[in-house]
Amino acid sequence: MAAKTHIPVEKEYLVNNVLLNESADLPDDVEKFLRYVRRDRVKYPVILVGTGSCGLISGACDTVHEINQYLEEREIKADVTETGCFGFCSMEPLVQVQLPGKARVLFRNVTAEKLPFVLDGMFNSMVPEDMVLGQIRSSSLELWKDVPFIEELPFFSMQYRNLLKNWGRINPLSIEEYIASGGYRPFVKTIRNYTHEEVCDIVEESGLQGRGGGGFLTGKKWKVAHSVMADQRYLICNADESDPGGFANRAMIESDPHRLLEGILIAAYAVGTSSAYIYIRNDYRIAIGRLEKAIEQAREYGLLGHNIYGSGFNIDIIIRKGAGAFVCGEETAMINSIEGKRGMPRPKPPYPAVSGLFGKPTVVNNVETLSNIPMIFENGPDWFRSIGSETARGTKMLVLSGKVVNQGIIEVPMGTRVRELIYDAGGGIPGKKKFKAVQIGGPSGGFITDGNIDVPYDFESLASEGVYMGSGGMVILDEDCCIIDTVKYFMDFIQKESCGKCIPCREGTRRMLEVYENITKRPVDENGHTTLERFKGVMQLESLAGVIKDTSLCGLGQKAPNPVISSLRYFRSEYEEHIFDRECSAGVCKELRLFYIDVDKCTGCTACAPKCPESAIIGTKRHPFFIVEEKCTGCGICYDVCKFSAIYVK
Repeated sequence: MAAKTHIPVEKEYLVNNVLLNESADLPDDVEKFLRYVRRDRVKYPVILVGTGSCGLISGACDTVHEINQYLEEREIKADVTETGCFGFCSMEPLVQVQLPGKARVLFRNVTAEKLPFVLDGMFNSMVPEDMVLGQIRSSSLELWKDVPFIEELPFFSMQYRNLLKNWGRINPLSIEEYIASGGYRPFVKTIRNYTHEEVCDIVEESGLQGRGGGGFLTGKKWKVAHSVMADQRYLICNADESDPGGFANRAMIESDPHRLLEGILIAAYAVGTSSAYIYIRNDYRIAIGRLEKAIEQAREYGLLGHNIYGSGFNIDIIIRKGAGAFVCGEETAMINSIEGKRGMPRPKPPYPAVSGLFGKPTVVNNVETLSNIPMIFENGPDWFRSIGSETARGTKMLVLSGKVVNQGIIEVPMGTRVRELIYDAGGGIPGKKKFKAVQIGGPSGGFITDGNIDVPYDFESLASEGVYMGSGGMVILDEDCCIIDTVKYFMDFIQKESCGKCIPCREGTRRMLEVYENITKRPVDENGHTTLERFKGVMQLESLAGVIKDTSLCGLGQKAPNPVISSLRYFRSEYEEHIFDRECSAGVCKELRLFYIDVDKCTGCTACAPKCPESAIIGTKRHPFFIVEEKCTGCGICYDVCKFSAIYVK
């Protein structure tokens, strides 16, 4: 990806005329030039392709190659730019086409083989209707007839795209485009006009709460760290997002890394530190590459280093790569990892704001929290407070995944009802299936069912339902999903990711997993004693959950039982079904399934017997075959290979 903007621009021009210009409105000639830099107006056709992780997985690299080949063969002069994620992940690869004087049009699922069809139509002033997603509204460009506007689509109509405003619109590796879109001006204004205390006051006044799940007031945390007497303080950006079903923070770094850097710079100034760390797992190669390039560019522009723009503020940002341990998402375990120690939690208090990294006052904020900071200083704390609910201000980035029509990342006001998120932005359940539940908050979260689906999405409301927000992941489940199997997956994840330091978490989660493994497979014998043991195991889950919750050292252990408690609360009948009936109505728990062969339909073709991994199918060729139930593991291979529909599930 090209690191420079498509329009030649000198660094000194942007610094002198934009960054150091503190007036509300820029001069007309400067603003006119910036319109071309950020592509509000274009001289040549512009083609933008989303190359975040979701786009690349969907084949965006092949699409970019096909675009370049198409233009070269036809000798068309056009600007081809890779952008970040647009948010609508299920529609990737997403391609935007903008012709001079015309509004930009967004196309969905543009694979390499479909690309020529799209460009042929656009270069002949015809929009291919079967692939168009919508056009971006503009007051200064000619609009396309009969093409819907992006903001009118259900996925976008309820969104407040403040954090996401640059997603899919700018090159994430171009600091020039970020500055042209208003970036870094709030930071420069802050360090030249406000004291450390005033910055903390503004953030506290805005009501911004930590977006990592705890909901603690960000400004108050900064004040605590700043008030502790110390020769050094630290700021850590927690980018170790690792909840299953959550990837919004990674997408933020891939799509708009300079916004995160600007938030870190303002936070570092407020805390009074000259050293900031970004802790990110080594698996996120795309995000790390873009962060490293963004830091390099910020340093070139004098936004990092010594005495920034004569303010006396010194700052350096260091990237620390983690090994991918889930427990390192917990702030004290992450601090240990940065110090070169094993990633294990520390007892609290003292909290990191008092004694954290290397024993110094340390502020830990996640990616989304810090990315909100530039907007607060651009628009003011009252603007931020005007969005959201009374108890939770601003917007929240959410990931819609699982059994939902529109999958992707959305940004909505705090307090939006969960039903609206699923059925309006998400488009509901595909295939007219029945909604069963939504799992919120990853392994530490819980379930929202049809009975409480109208709960507002904010910290207090979710907590009242026994659900924690986490990093914003929402996994929607339909009638074909098994709650027991889902909880077993989370318990397996937590048990493997436990650091092992404290016995309640290490042994308690293992015992919980054993209970779930026991009730999702057929017992060795069918006597009542075995059923009683399975029942007793489930009865012990609630008391075991209480012990783990009360005695574990860190948040991972304390919140590990949440999916168990939540599922027992709403889906006790499914537990009874698995224990007493030894059935999984959803058909997900394979080891509970029993297959049998209809002798009237079986032709003895022998297609099933050789495929059975347990040799549980016996018979003679051209005569009906039989399944030995004691050997059958319920894998379903025989069911899949039978050509005569002779195999059924009991």
